[in-house]
Amino acid sequence: MTSAMLILVGCQLLGELLRATFQLPIPGPVIGMFLLALALGLRARRTGNDRTPAPLKPAAEGLIANMGLLFVPAGVGIIAEAGVIRKEWLPILVAVAGSTILSLIVTALVMHWTLRPTHAHDTDRQGRAS
Repeated sequence: MTSAMLILVGCQLLGELLRATFQLPIPGPVIGMFLLALALGLRARRTGNDRTPAPLKPAAEGLIANMGLLFVPAGVGIIAEAGVIRKEWLPILVAVAGSTILSLIVTALVMHWTLRPTHAHDTDRQGRAS
């Protein structure tokens, strides 16, 4: 479990260093998780084993089991900024609704594109070729 936590924290640190070095507008931990996903994907491709490495599995399951605790700081921040939210409720509401709708549309398009049967592509190609 210790090695897994070191891997996770190392990825987060690397992401934070990349964010600071290149002045990226994405949070360092998000960059770190993308790097971890990339490393795991490359490992799976190289070894042919797409299972989660044994040390990471218990650490990931432990973090997921306690995920509710990770939302406490965000909730405290919302309560602390209640005055700003009261003043700027309309732009906040529009931004939340707009980003939710945009996320749903993008997710639907990506799922539609990725879950399309492969034989449908062959039919389209044959139909266009003739």
